[in-house]
Amino acid sequence: MKSVAFHNLGCKTNAYEMDVMQQRMEEKGYTIVPFDTEADVYIINTCTVTNIADRKSRQMLHRAKAKNPDAVVVAVGCYVQTGMADVERDAAVDLAIGNNRKGDVAEILEAFLEQRERTKTLHGTSVIDICRTGQYEEMTLKRTAGHTRAYVKIQDGCNQFCSYCVIPYARGRVRSRREEDILQEVRTLAAGGYREAVLTGIHISSYGIDLESRGEAYRGQDYLIGLVEKIHQIPGIERIRLGSLEPQIITADTAARLAALPKVCPHFHLSLQSGCDSTLKRMNRHYTAGEYCKCVENIRKVYSHPAVTTDVIVGFPGETEEEFRQTYAFLDALELYEMHVFKYSAREGTRAAAMPDQVSDAVKSRRSDALLEMEKRQSRAFRKYYIGADTEVLYEEAKEIDGRIFQIGHTGEYVRVARETHKELGNRMIRERIRGFLTDEILLA
Repeated sequence: MKSVAFHNLGCKTNAYEMDVMQQRMEEKGYTIVPFDTEADVYIINTCTVTNIADRKSRQMLHRAKAKNPDAVVVAVGCYVQTGMADVERDAAVDLAIGNNRKGDVAEILEAFLEQRERTKTLHGTSVIDICRTGQYEEMTLKRTAGHTRAYVKIQDGCNQFCSYCVIPYARGRVRSRREEDILQEVRTLAAGGYREAVLTGIHISSYGIDLESRGEAYRGQDYLIGLVEKIHQIPGIERIRLGSLEPQIITADTAARLAALPKVCPHFHLSLQSGCDSTLKRMNRHYTAGEYCKCVENIRKVYSHPAVTTDVIVGFPGETEEEFRQTYAFLDALELYEMHVFKYSAREGTRAAAMPDQVSDAVKSRRSDALLEMEKRQSRAFRKYYIGADTEVLYEEAKEIDGRIFQIGHTGEYVRVARETHKELGNRMIRERIRGFLTDEILLA
């Protein structure tokens, strides 16, 4: 019986797809072993969102080959789609599998092993032209590594073409999964004991735009919210969490419809990137800072204390000190739960990489530090709100902190909570009284 080791890089969608690939390999009789041990096959699910992600993908491929030179090292996913020329030259890579072929990993591997004259792409069949396909690659997940929260992929691809982003070229155009397949997967996961479903994809705000409009004019968010309303009816699922959203999807009507669904977590990740309209325009983001603010207000009108999180890029080409000050002031006034702050990294093949007035690393670091300090202050203030209050916690795992054993879980707002006990609380929803901070990022029940 052959052994296979997996390593995942990148987003939650990649993590979902790796779980499916692992499931397929187990069904074919392979034994799953840890990545840092010797295996017959190594499968690295790669990422290409930045140049750093490309480098990490190459490093993991080389680490696998060094661990066992006789192993078959398989590069899968986004780095393969955008860096095929490098993959072809890389002696560490034996087999390359692109996006929209991950579900066939076991069959592709078997075909590779049976080849007399081995080629990395099985003569061009294991990597397709992702930008020309309109087909969603159906994958069904029966279980995940966790025991409480399950990620459910609902779409692939992106049509936004932000000027800094290579993902539309790595993932192709928007392709939505059939609603009935999503609902069946959620039912299966609920029957398996999973209590929280997290809807994920490359650009879930676009879910449904490629589907037939069922005789009606397509209205932006209708497909996604309609899907959420149907998942809400599935017994056993107690929480529904949405992945990253475009802010424009949160209209007053959408916010009200979501707030009417008690299972929907009041946790919304609305990607901002900049609080300056001039910078947003260069980024090819399709909203203004004022419109973003209105979307946040729509959420706060229907939820008492919602968690709103975001992404911010500092040092985008042409970002002046005045533009950064606008972003800083905007975020300071908005008072979000969490910000993921990224220093702009030029990505070859994007329009932003060729823009004039590239910002120095020193300036990027200074601006990043300023926002991270703000984020720390705002995040602590958001968590402090819960001290002395009662809140529902879904417990997930045990963790040792400073020699003490705690059970760790999350509120609906995705605030981490710990209770000191040796009693296993995994997959239990418990209403807790919050007593204070255990650490800067964990509340104590």
